[in-house]
Amino acid sequence: MVENFDEDRARRRRAQRREEMRRRKQRQALFRKLLPFIIAAVLLIVVIVIIAGSGRRKDNGKQEPEQTKNEMQEKEEVTKKEEERIKEEEQKKESGKAPSDTGMRKALPSTEIGRKTADGYAVFQEKIKAESELPVPSYTATENTLRLGTEITSSYALMVDVETGEILASKEEKSRLVPASMTKVLTLLVAVEHITDLDDEFEITREITDYCYVNDCSVAGFEAGEKVTVRDLLYGAILPSGGDGALGLAVYTSGSQEAFVELMNDKLEELGLSETAHFTNCVGIYDAGHYCTAYDLAVIMEAAMRNEICREILSSRTYQTSRTQQHPEGLLISNWFLRRIEDKDTGGMTMYGKTGYVDQSGSCAVSAGIDRTGKEYICVTANSNSKWYCITDHAWLYKRFSEN
Repeated sequence: MVENFDEDRARRRRAQRREEMRRRKQRQALFRKLLPFIIAAVLLIVVIVIIAGSGRRKDNGKQEPEQTKNEMQEKEEVTKKEEERIKEEEQKKESGKAPSDTGMRKALPSTEIGRKTADGYAVFQEKIKAESELPVPSYTATENTLRLGTEITSSYALMVDVETGEILASKEEKSRLVPASMTKVLTLLVAVEHITDLDDEFEITREITDYCYVNDCSVAGFEAGEKVTVRDLLYGAILPSGGDGALGLAVYTSGSQEAFVELMNDKLEELGLSETAHFTNCVGIYDAGHYCTAYDLAVIMEAAMRNEICREILSSRTYQTSRTQQHPEGLLISNWFLRRIEDKDTGGMTMYGKTGYVDQSGSCAVSAGIDRTGKEYICVTANSNSKWYCITDHAWLYKRFSEN
């Protein structure tokens, strides 16, 4: 009996092992069948992540979507043409057919404004005083104001006639929005109002480059330890929306970004915007306490347009920075708002502008346009689906009202 019991138990164990082996083989066979699908799914996820990551470049802190292949080709063509132009001018200079200033960089003239001399400083202060005594911009809607809907893709918009102060078109213009790199228009204005020597030098610090890297800012391309002019910082902050240029201006002007932001908020108060606008940084990176409205941005843009230096920078398509040890030929930088809108029909406008992008704001831009008769307009849009739709919205608004 005992032998029979042991034999039965042994048979059951062998049967259990055979069943476990059978199940294990089934699982292995199933895994081998599913393995290609698992690999394909993982690869698909990786591709989606790569495309999503490369599909947007943050402008101004976390900015505008990354340039497409066509844009990169366009930029290379512009750079090549500009390099050829510079080379040609230098050859003319060597042959005695050009003045000593070859025009290598499209820069502000070295007039008495912005010079560290007693007379120059006095002229500078008089000019700032004259600008500050102009009335604060204000805009009013009328029965003719166009209430925008699906005509544009942007969620926020404002179009104004600067001379009359009439709001020509609007869409949520008094609602709070995230200004992204449009912030830098105020950065430019505040810096210009406190700078007296555009040719003074500033050394880019490691803190500035680290800040831009950590916050994924777009940059002009200055390197730590590089000595650039204040003029370079001004253009670098606006044309390529450089966080390094904006931070350099803040530190040069006030010693720190925090101190400079106080000046920015003081300017908002001076413009009558302190109840609806508040800035926490000079770059435009997202922060819950960093906000304004489309109306506020129009006022800021008009204030900047009253300033000669700001106007020149906001209308410059390209600029060549100073030659430095790190960049012996300088850096060729471009204002891509102007580059993109020049192919659109704006009704013959002379354009000025600054774009912006963070996730929370979508593609946005603030611009000014002057028509053939000298009539000036300000346009602001925010939360468009893409930078191209944003540009199209601006072009559509300018064309519509310039024709009227």
